[in-house]
Amino acid sequence: MNDLREPLVVTRDLDAARRAYEAGGHIAVEASRLAHSIKTNGGVNGMAVEQHEQSGGRLKGIVFGGLDGILTSFAIISGSVGASLSPVAMLALGVSNVLADALGMGAGEYLSSRSYNSYVRKEREREAWELQNYPAGEIAEMVELFVARGMSREDAEFVIQRMAKYKDFFVDLMMTEELSLPVPGDSDNLDSLKDGFTMFVAFTAFGMLPIIGFVVAGALVPSLTEGQLFLVACAITAVNLFGLGAFKATFHDKQYLRSGAETLLLGGVCAAIAYYVGRAVAGFAGINELFAAPLEAPLEPLL
Repeated sequence: MNDLREPLVVTRDLDAARRAYEAGGHIAVEASRLAHSIKTNGGVNGMAVEQHEQSGGRLKGIVFGGLDGILTSFAIISGSVGASLSPVAMLALGVSNVLADALGMGAGEYLSSRSYNSYVRKEREREAWELQNYPAGEIAEMVELFVARGMSREDAEFVIQRMAKYKDFFVDLMMTEELSLPVPGDSDNLDSLKDGFTMFVAFTAFGMLPIIGFVVAGALVPSLTEGQLFLVACAITAVNLFGLGAFKATFHDKQYLRSGAETLLLGGVCAAIAYYVGRAVAGFAGINELFAAPLEAPLEPLL
């Protein structure tokens, strides 16, 4: 008996089936028929294994963590330029914020995933207990659910009675059909840790790109003004935003150019808002006596 968490085993070429669906028309019907008759390599007993794209996969975590990181750091740089902060202050703000946010994002990803898995397992324990102590009630619930989805009552009773013979399988089925809660596997806590670490690394790596561009350009070409350094950071950020946005389309509609352009536009809007907010705050501070007054004594280091 296959575990519900295992990849489905099907007798088709999934990529070919998807291409047939996207093509549309009468030709697509024939292409779909051919796709379902193809036995691809790597299957079990001549059957192809359908590999589903898992939400929260490592690759998706890299893309979305990277987008969050680069948007965060670029907004910090834009706000700092708008506020006319010194390069040293800009560097300190950028690095500290990226590292702090990356740690928060990674820890949050891990803790939320672990809490969710714990909740789902508790719900499965409850469903298993109910099936053990009142199987007729659970079977009746599943019959009603299948009838509500269009199956005749006679067929629903026959199918559910057969499936209820396999207790673990039936409990997992109740979890997905009644509660819409796929049961986590034994390695899911480790996977949550990997997802959190992936988020941290992606956020840090991509978040540092605008900052590194600003610093490295200034080190290589000392004659560049702050405005020119900002343009360098803008160029680096734009390239990476478009690339990540285009790659993000891999996970949904495959519209690479549109997705890249939308992500680039989003980054531009975020940067513009941060720039003008920083400029407005600096202007307010400049005319406010509280902010304009110098400190009576320099702050002592914490350590």
